[in-house]
Amino acid sequence: MTDHVAPVSDCSVDSCDYNHDGCTAYAITVGGTPDHASCSTFIDTTETGGLPKVLASVGACLRSECRHNDHLMCTAHDVRVGPGAESADCLTYQSR
Repeated sequence: MTDHVAPVSDCSVDSCDYNHDGCTAYAITVGGTPDHASCSTFIDTTETGGLPKVLASVGACLRSECRHNDHLMCTAHDVRVGPGAESADCLTYQSR
């Protein structure tokens, strides 16, 4: 089991309320559909969310078929989130 917490190194999803020159959520959850992995923490409202600084990490990864997944935790060095099939895809995802 890993003791590493993967940071969110980049988020290029401008419409997410947690993205203020980087992800300001405390942690994100990676989920999605069988076709692709996405950031399940993505939210697009009129609110501004998050912490006053960029600090995000991956709190949980539901994609057990990803090669970076160890006991539902992300072991990647870092995670990038960007537009894709969904509004906020996990661009670091790699199937085994």
